[in-house]
Amino acid sequence: MADTEKPTSSAKAGTSSAATKMSRLNRLRDLELKMNEARKLNNREAAAEEERNKRPENWEAKRKRSEWEEEQDQLKKRCQETGEDFEIVKLRELGADEVERWERKKKKKNPDTGFADYEQATHRQYQRLTKQMKPDQQGYERQREKMGDEFYATANTLGLHQRKDPEENVDKMVKDLEKQIEKRDKYSRRRRFDEEEDVSYINERNMKFNQKLERFYGQYTTEIKQNLERGTAV
Repeated sequence: MADTEKPTSSAKAGTSSAATKMSRLNRLRDLELKMNEARKLNNREAAAEEERNKRPENWEAKRKRSEWEEEQDQLKKRCQETGEDFEIVKLRELGADEVERWERKKKKKNPDTGFADYEQATHRQYQRLTKQMKPDQQGYERQREKMGDEFYATANTLGLHQRKDPEENVDKMVKDLEKQIEKRDKYSRRRRFDEEEDVSYINERNMKFNQKLERFYGQYTTEIKQNLERGTAV
C-alpha cells in the first residue's frame, strides 16, 4: 500500500515542477516580446526625431499655412456651389479672439519706432510718400494734349523748360520737408554745449571720460575736489 502511494506523490511533484518551468518560460517569452516591441518603438521614435531635426525651422509654419490654404480653397468651392459669398462665410467662422488678434496685428503694422538705420528710414519714407500720392488722370491727359510729342522724354530731354510743376505741389513738397526736419530734430540726442560750464578737459574724448567719472564717483570726490580748488587740501 505504501509502495503504491510513493509513485503517486512523485508524479504529482514532477507535474508541478513541469508546470512551474512552463510558466517561467511563458513569462520569459512575454518579456522578450515586450522588449522587442519596445526596441521597435524606440527605433521608430529615433528615426522620426532624426527626420524632424533635418527639417527646416519654418517647416511647421509652412505645413499649417498649406493646410489653411487648402481649407480656404475647399470653402471657396463650397461657397461657389451653394451661391454664398465667400468673404461673409469666412468671417462667420472667425472667433472673437481671432478678430481681436487680427486687429492688433493691423494696428502694429509698420510702427514708427524712430531712426534705426538709413535703409529702414528710406523704405519708411518711400511707403509714406507713395500712400500720399493721388494720381490725377484728367490732368495727365490735359498736359499730354498740351505738350504733344514733348510730353514723352527722349535722350535729349532736359525736363527743365518743357513742363512746370504746379505751385500746390511745390508747397506740398516744402511742407513735407519741413515735417521731416522737425521730426529729425526730435530724434536727435546731441547735447548742446554749455559755455558757462567749467572746462576740465583737453579734448572731446577726455570730456566724455570726465563725465563718466563724475557720474559714478562724483558724490564721493566732491569734497576733495573743492579742497583742491581752495588750496586747503594739505
